Amino acid sequence: MLWTAQRRKLIALACCLFALFATGWTDAAMARRDANGFIAKLAADERRVFEAYLAAKTFYDAEVDAFWGKVESKRKKRRQKKKTGAVIITADYVNAYPPAYDGPTLPKALAKAWSDYLSEYDAMGPVKPPAELPSIPDYLREAEAQYGFVPDRIAEREFKRRYAREALRLGLNGDQVVRVYALETSGLGTADMQAGIHPIRKTGKPISSALGYAQLLAANSVNELQKHGPTFLKRLQELAREPGIEPARRSALERKIVALNKMVKRVARVPQRWSSHQSFAKTGAGMGIHPINIDGDIGPWLQVMKLKGIHDMAVRAGRADIGPTELELMNLAGPGTGLEMLTSVGLTMSTVNFFSRRGYERNTIVRGKTSRGLLEALSTRMDDNVKNSGAIEFYEVFAEAQREQRAEN
Repeated sequence: MLWTAQRRKLIALACCLFALFATGWTDAAMARRDANGFIAKLAADERRVFEAYLAAKTFYDAEVDAFWGKVESKRKKRRQKKKTGAVIITADYVNAYPPAYDGPTLPKALAKAWSDYLSEYDAMGPVKPPAELPSIPDYLREAEAQYGFVPDRIAEREFKRRYAREALRLGLNGDQVVRVYALETSGLGTADMQAGIHPIRKTGKPISSALGYAQLLAANSVNELQKHGPTFLKRLQELAREPGIEPARRSALERKIVALNKMVKRVARVPQRWSSHQSFAKTGAGMGIHPINIDGDIGPWLQVMKLKGIHDMAVRAGRADIGPTELELMNLAGPGTGLEMLTSVGLTMSTVNFFSRRGYERNTIVRGKTSRGLLEALSTRMDDNVKNSGAIEFYEVFAEAQREQRAEN
């Protein structure tokens, strides 16, 4: 996108209109916030600079909106073609990236003043601080209040051991599991790691509900429990009936069975649609389900079943030899979208076609790449992260679990 003389003329015209109709001017790209209050505080030379910037930014934002509108239009048409079984071709995609801003910029001091203003005011008055996302204590509180559930917290190595044994039982291998873990958690993740919180230092703030080794969203927990809850109940009951079990352990399992049974009955009433799972996951009852990821018994089962479900979908689509990077791509973009990205056409297309605008803009590893380029970036990051302590330990645990499996057979 070149900053042409024609566009400069348009900006000059916009600045004139801005001066004439200042009382009605809003910056659509910045949440439609009203700039009049800010402009009124500026000196004449600052005002000229700011108005030129704002006009250019407004044209740019309109250009970006139009770009994403085209992306969404193409996406809807692809959905329709998939429903009818029609072949998807190159023309069904936007093979480009969002336009880059190359207009005038604000001096540092003026830019900071504008940023500060936007953080405090919009066209309707003072801006309310954004609500913080729920964190682990919030989820734990709802689990106990809604279902009387308190997860059993076990040592990390033991959690990994149970996770590895479950993965091997279901036919997944160490590379598939550990490299996904390394990508999702930087190879340092703990059983109670939440996205945005450093797993070791415990610093930061939640950036999503993603939790655990596989970084399941709260809606994923609802979805997986809806599918596998009765199986999890049966397995807990079998554990509680094992001969020689200690009374305290049996009592804990019995309490867990009661709580999980309540959860299973509750999620059974949620419509089997992703949008419904997302909505329910934001309620107290939905939030209370998410901590099963942390539980030493249920957590490994739940997260491995999620990976197994992705793996099986790939196998059904003819990709029986799916590797860790492809598995993670399906985990990152969603299983169906990931498979589309792995097609001969999809691999050559820009990632804008496969992520929402918000998901594309906030995820640095996704931006400015084709699907093939994203696969390469995921593989490189995995290569780096498997060198970290958590991933090294996970590989050790897998080796131990494989030896146990061979001995049992």
